[in-house]
Amino acid sequence: MSTLNFNELPLLPELQRAVHTMGFTKATPIQAESIPYILDGRDVIGYAQTGTGKTAAFGLPLLQKVNPEIKKLQAIVLCPTRELAIQAANEIRNLGKYMHAIKVLPIYGGQDIRQQIRSLKSGVQVVIGTPGRVMDHIRRRTMKMGELQTVVLDEADEMLNMGFRDDIETILEGVPKEHQTVLFSATMPRPILEITKRFQNNAKLVKVTRQELVVPNIEQFYYEVRPNTKEQVLERLLGMYTPKRSVVFCNTKRQVDSLVESMKANGYTAAGLHGDLKQAQRDRVMKAFRTGRTSVLVATDVAARGIDVDDIEAVFNYDLPLDDEYYVHRIGRTGRAGKEGRSFTFVNRRELRKLKEIQQYCKTKIMEQKVPAC
Repeated sequence: MSTLNFNELPLLPELQRAVHTMGFTKATPIQAESIPYILDGRDVIGYAQTGTGKTAAFGLPLLQKVNPEIKKLQAIVLCPTRELAIQAANEIRNLGKYMHAIKVLPIYGGQDIRQQIRSLKSGVQVVIGTPGRVMDHIRRRTMKMGELQTVVLDEADEMLNMGFRDDIETILEGVPKEHQTVLFSATMPRPILEITKRFQNNAKLVKVTRQELVVPNIEQFYYEVRPNTKEQVLERLLGMYTPKRSVVFCNTKRQVDSLVESMKANGYTAAGLHGDLKQAQRDRVMKAFRTGRTSVLVATDVAARGIDVDDIEAVFNYDLPLDDEYYVHRIGRTGRAGKEGRSFTFVNRRELRKLKEIQQYCKTKIMEQKVPAC
């Protein structure tokens, strides 16, 4: 595990100042290992999940490599959702706050494309966007690639899960031959490996081990419940622990909608988040959750990737995650910023073996609890 301080990394004084202003002194493992390689121009595969500091891992060297004298596009960061694009753009702007000549622009669907075109024409060096909207601009020739040096694929596995593979490959096929490709992914399924083999050159693999991924401030419990009693158990635990904000994970959109409808009928301020929602609906749901008008957010795994809320007190695995690594993603939504959190997982008897596999895979302990009485 890294104990490098940021001031030991070969970063410009302006970037060091920004990092210090943001209150960071020690680099995370993914930052300490990735930054030197990216600064050196190497292609990099970052095998790391959300919450490990990977935006700064690619954002700091990306900013350092931009030539502020050239008012043309030099770097593209592709993100799976609008929320992640906005989140990454805000963080990279903060990292570059003392590099006044560098312009960073988030672009995504649902926003006026004419405004985006005007901004691009004004001389943007870094674009953070969703694959579909980046493709729109490439087709319209409103995004010129001639000076492009770096392409970053952030949350690459989720972009593939959401059907963006063709767009990603088309974008990578259209960039200048001499460029750097940096890819970050929480999992490494075959399609990701195919992309790295095809579009990266002698890439350096940087992997954060699972021990470093599990957040230590989280109490983890599981309850053996029958499927038809899950909702009653959820409501008993909400009443027992009274979290101000909690996220409930379901594996299907249908289950999200069904649970939200039932919880609302029982007096809870609940809202759902899944891939079928239009952008305006997602925005309303997230605003209500952030401001506290909604206390329970019911979500699928893919939809939850854009959640950037620090004070979530509890996570409920209403359905056991389909992928072992998703368990870490889910519980990592709580216990952030040094605060304590709790996770509660519901399993039936047949799923106990799968739960044991998750514990072994994530190198964590999930404690059995008795279902609370009414």
